Amino acid sequence: MARYWLFKSEPDVFSIQDLQNSRGKRTSWEGIRNYQARNFLRDDAQVGDGVLFYHSNADPLAIVGTATIVKAGYPDHFAWQDGHKYFDAASTPDQPVWFMVDIRLTQIFRHPVTRSSLLLEPDCRDMLLLKKGSRLSIQPVTESEWQAVHRLAN
Repeated sequence: MARYWLFKSEPDVFSIQDLQNSRGKRTSWEGIRNYQARNFLRDDAQVGDGVLFYHSNADPLAIVGTATIVKAGYPDHFAWQDGHKYFDAASTPDQPVWFMVDIRLTQIFRHPVTRSSLLLEPDCRDMLLLKKGSRLSIQPVTESEWQAVHRLAN
């Protein structure tokens, strides 16, 4: 059974257009350094799961498209590269601490779904993204939230 996720990215760091321009419109989703988000990637995210691509720290804050997980969780090897921005001395190939997945672009929304429009959508009222204090960069999305976002995008 496919699951759905929301992945946050700051567009000045990695935007949906960057994903579109990636080789094969595919990229690894590395650099997650929060244990709960790591656990989602390591334990729950599976090939075929849908991803809402959210531009955070942007104006407006918005879901700008979708992607699909094309490789399930595997160790984030950037954590082992001394000098890399995602290096973590506690993570080793024998005992990896951090995990990542690979995603492929599915679509860019012609009309991004803004955070303010999500607040008005009854099917999204319990969405983790909208909860006060919710800062996770990887978070689960329900099927009804996934469908509501697509209705709003069209």
